[in-house]
Amino acid sequence: MATVTRTAIIAGTGQLPQVLAAALDRPVYVTLTDVAVPKGVDHVSARIEKLGKLFKELKSRGVEAVTFAGAMARPKVNPVLLDRHALRLATCLGKGDDALLREVIAVFEDQGFAIRSAIEICPDLALPTGTLWGRKPSATDVSDAARAHAVLDALSPLDVGQGAVCAGGQMLGVETLQGTNAMLGFVAATPAHLRRARGVFVKAPKAGQDLRIDVPTIGLETVEAVIAAGLGGLVVPAGGVIVLDRTGVKARVEEAGLFLHAI
Repeated sequence: MATVTRTAIIAGTGQLPQVLAAALDRPVYVTLTDVAVPKGVDHVSARIEKLGKLFKELKSRGVEAVTFAGAMARPKVNPVLLDRHALRLATCLGKGDDALLREVIAVFEDQGFAIRSAIEICPDLALPTGTLWGRKPSATDVSDAARAHAVLDALSPLDVGQGAVCAGGQMLGVETLQGTNAMLGFVAATPAHLRRARGVFVKAPKAGQDLRIDVPTIGLETVEAVIAAGLGGLVVPAGGVIVLDRTGVKARVEEAGLFLHAI
């Protein structure tokens, strides 16, 4: 495999883009919206409507690969300004996330760029099989995690979301367009008399999801939302979910009497 000489980070919001910038040699930091740029990093400000211009900028800097990192909302585009590359993406804006992301990958690959996942760049972002922080899950926790995961697998073809909560065999929430924190906020508002157990939050990729571009991510904010929702723990697939601030997350999980299990 040929050595990649330079990687561009297509940066959204959150910590992940800056984590990757610190791990890469001479990264190019690409922003499509107003987000913070690390000091001393080569920066390109781009417009979604002018992808052809972005491709030329990246190639002029010797970029051979791109990685996508951070939260990105679906952009508002000016149809008058769309070049032929952006027009390909615009036709997918009304489809699900997976369809749009597959087209994003295709557009960049057609220009000769390799697509690198965040986990490829920083393998320690994902947890190895069997990782268990905090308390030991109960039999009910294990059963709830399995049911939540089964629901996510069943919904995968519909391109709905990456998170679900189950408590005592009852589904309390499924992540949709509003995101993880909105779902956990909804769960927090569920009256206690409707719950049969504390419940478990499962975060996982959709079946068949391309992890080069959209790796599910949790961090301290997620743990705090799980605590606020009164849940008993979190379950993620080993190697398939990014955990930001591992030290902080582990400490908070243990302090709160929760568990985090990578299976």
